Amino acid sequence: MPTANELYDLAVELRDQGDKPGAVSKLEEAINLDTSFAIGHGMLAKLYADLAESDKAISHAKKVVELQPDDAFSYTALSVIYQRCGRIPEAEHAKAMAYQKQMGFE
Repeated sequence: MPTANELYDLAVELRDQGDKPGAVSKLEEAINLDTSFAIGHGMLAKLYADLAESDKAISHAKKVVELQPDDAFSYTALSVIYQRCGRIPEAEHAKAMAYQKQMGFE
């Protein structure tokens, strides 16, 4: 049975070949093996946004923030996902959180 990292690598290959649904499938397998696999959740957020599945995109982006709450980039990525999904107030809030994390404010 492949590891979460191996499934992630397969997902990258599929995405690069233009098979976003196939990549999503591999990433879903990966996070089922390891629910704390933040990079998998991050790529799922991006792919679901690309596939216009906003609720799923936001859910996975929020999971990355949950897993990496002190990482400013996680909040930046969440802000981008919110923006792509048309949720501007939430995007602005996530952007502000990214700034706070980057500057060391709590």
